[in-house]
Amino acid sequence: MTLSPLRRFLLAALLWLPFAFFVWFWFAAPFVWPVIYLTKRVLLDFWPQLFTSVSQGADLLDAQGHVREHAGYLMQLSTSVFVNAAPAGEAARFGFIEPTVNPMVYGYGLPLLAGLCLAVPGSRRRRLWQLALGFAVILPAQTFGVVAECLKVVVIDTGASGIEAAQRAALSPNLIALCYQFGYLILPPLVPAVLWIACNRPFIQELVRHDRKEPAPAGGVEALATGIGSGRER
Repeated sequence: MTLSPLRRFLLAALLWLPFAFFVWFWFAAPFVWPVIYLTKRVLLDFWPQLFTSVSQGADLLDAQGHVREHAGYLMQLSTSVFVNAAPAGEAARFGFIEPTVNPMVYGYGLPLLAGLCLAVPGSRRRRLWQLALGFAVILPAQTFGVVAECLKVVVIDTGASGIEAAQRAALSPNLIALCYQFGYLILPPLVPAVLWIACNRPFIQELVRHDRKEPAPAGGVEALATGIGSGRER
């Protein structure tokens, strides 16, 4: 049985996508390094009154508060926002907030694009060019989402202390919330989809032409002819 171009593409995508996500997870720390570097430059250059340091890697704790492992794909922030870290009803314990952010949440578009591009028939050179272009475009989109989450965690999630710090830094909490939603919900799936369509228009046109040329099933034609013949006899 000969597979249609669409079925061959779907089968190849089912094979390439798990492999692309596996490589992305396995090499998570190197993949997020440029994102963390760009985020660090943006946060420290534009809002030095809020952020004091940005570093790659953070400790993962268990339920008892013990260090379970050190995750290289996480990002650790140090801020100048002073908050009360004690639970309600306990004595106040003030300190500077030091949140942890996961840049991987905003980068799944890269393995998604890689799996789809590798599933399209073509030369190795074309695939490498598409992967390089995808990384160059997804990188700033991922950085935008990470920066927006950092601002949201420091300004919105910390309550009154964060709002006061945002006012001193001339930041709008509403604008931060909008940027966070845009960077979290829209950019990660939209960017790889648009890139794949733009880079593979000839292949998509080939799929459309093949679908138009594909003959109708024989059973359907016979049933239609039988129905017409029955109608004439009546």
